Amino acid sequence: MTAAVTVAPAKDTPARWSGLLRNRVLGKLLLLAVATAVIAPILNARWASGSWPGALTVDLTEPLAKASDWIIDNRDSHPVFLYFLGHISNAVVISIRAVYLVLLAAGWAGVTAAMGLIAWRVAGRRLAASAVLAFLACGALGMWVPTVQTLAFMVVAVFVSVVLGAVLGLAAGLNDRMYRALRPVLDTMQVFPAYAYLLPVALVFGIGVPAAVLATVVYAAPPMARLTALGLRSADSGVMEAVASLGATGRQRLLTARLPLARKELLLGLNQTIMMALSMAVIASVIGAGGLGDRVYQALASVDVGAALAAGIPIVLLAVVLDRVTSAAGERLGSHEPPAPWKWGVVAGGTVVVALAARLADRLDWPDSWVVNIATPVNDAVDWMTDHLYTGVPYVGGTADWAGHFTTWILDPLRSGLTWLPWWSVLLIVAALAWLIGTWRTALTAVLAMAAIGVLGVWKPSLDTLSQVLAAVAVTLALGFAIGIAAARSERLERILRPVLDVFQTMPQFVYLIPVVALFGVGRAPAAAAAVVYALPAVVRITAQGLRQVDPAAMEASRSMGATTAQQLRQVQLPLARPALLLAVNQGVVLVLAVVIIGGLVGGGALGYDVVFGLAQGDLATGLVAGAAIVCLGLMLDRVTQPTERRTRAGRKA
Repeated sequence: MTAAVTVAPAKDTPARWSGLLRNRVLGKLLLLAVATAVIAPILNARWASGSWPGALTVDLTEPLAKASDWIIDNRDSHPVFLYFLGHISNAVVISIRAVYLVLLAAGWAGVTAAMGLIAWRVAGRRLAASAVLAFLACGALGMWVPTVQTLAFMVVAVFVSVVLGAVLGLAAGLNDRMYRALRPVLDTMQVFPAYAYLLPVALVFGIGVPAAVLATVVYAAPPMARLTALGLRSADSGVMEAVASLGATGRQRLLTARLPLARKELLLGLNQTIMMALSMAVIASVIGAGGLGDRVYQALASVDVGAALAAGIPIVLLAVVLDRVTSAAGERLGSHEPPAPWKWGVVAGGTVVVALAARLADRLDWPDSWVVNIATPVNDAVDWMTDHLYTGVPYVGGTADWAGHFTTWILDPLRSGLTWLPWWSVLLIVAALAWLIGTWRTALTAVLAMAAIGVLGVWKPSLDTLSQVLAAVAVTLALGFAIGIAAARSERLERILRPVLDVFQTMPQFVYLIPVVALFGVGRAPAAAAAVVYALPAVVRITAQGLRQVDPAAMEASRSMGATTAQQLRQVQLPLARPALLLAVNQGVVLVLAVVIIGGLVGGGALGYDVVFGLAQGDLATGLVAGAAIVCLGLMLDRVTQPTERRTRAGRKA
């Protein structure tokens, strides 16, 4: 889900705003040109090669290998593991096992009835029917046991994430110092690709369910913390003053005013936490999460598209149902509907009755005769596509031809160009871009992040990953801006796109690999295609929302002056929607990077492959170095594409 975009109305003409912006940019460009003319010859005389100099590289393989060996050797004997981390690991295992046994005891009928009744209580009969059909489909696809395993994993991970996020958000919402301390941490964690969270916990807890749960908690707790703090800090000051004037204590003000006023933000945080936890639960199958994600991972590893789709469909259904239920709960808070406690009694009673009936009828397990095998026909369809659509299609070629052309004409030249550039010129380009869009602090952060990649000794793999990100971002922005502009100007198109974008934004990252493997096979181009599809909905939404929020007075003034539709778009809407467009670029870059890394599972290579190899082979040194490089690359890309708050505010005032 993407953050809401608020574009303030312009107080001056777009022409004056653009002129001031152009003058600032030209001034910075002049300074950059002078600095480059002085620095470039000096650096080129010393380092003309595109390779990162070995003298500036720190080899962490040996110390990381020693640290890994020490952890493995002392995992069963050191007091830190025995009396602290070991208890955490055991608590996670016991909790998941308990939830799993409860779900198994309820049987497929009890679990399905419970989800249907909860959806009915929260959102009505239509969503209840959808929830029941979704869970029945999970069983019909032969994925009932993996679905229950994923649900048990989700219950524990979401509970811990919500508690941890709520505690941090409560502290940040009530204390300014804590808020200032947590904000940069949460900002930085938001740009980390999901894969980066797997490596540290795998090193400490080993491969297994505890590591997967804790990685999920670290990934999913920040949205809850951020939105809890936002809700508490944005409470109506008038209400708070009225409560304080009545003599309420700080605790009473929190319980009777702040928390009730922040209910919508809290439920939105729950929604975001659930969706991110589900996404991470699927990715965490790489380190032993099990469930549906493990089925997808194993199928993709053997390029079994049919089996991957059979496990991928339940993941999408779970995501859609959980998203709709939590979203509907948030929307109902403002409807002033009278409370109906008896409905929760119906939910509990109905679940118990159905579960007992299934147990008495000895129908706890999903019947094998009700399973529909879609893997075989899907694989037959993929084979047919391979024979007829991959290549040789008249006039248009084929999907494999498109992937090959994209790799040959775009990915390879871009990678060759980046690796050909002297390393110092790459740093200069990063500094220039970050400074132009932000401040010198932004530029310094971006340059240090990029330089850290070279110091870690993974310069060329990182540039390979960067080339895939840049190519995928270019395609994403071209399609996203075009579709977003069309949706902003056509309400009918916007209504058609809305449900499609909703579904695409709820799908976990892993799932996007399945159709691209079926269409394009394996390689760097399919990884880029999956990244484009994953990032496109966010870019379309932010672009359309930013254009729609342009000041109507400015649009009316341009129409009264005889401006055409194209002129209005080019000279009014796009300049005034600049903050939203920059946010769309930033979100597109961050989301593309997340899936390009996962593309290492389907032949994307580069850093993604190093992470997968390190996790699969137990070579945590290789995986940790690649993971650190991914974090640095994500930080650099975020800083280069995200304008600072001061710069954005200045642009709005101009």
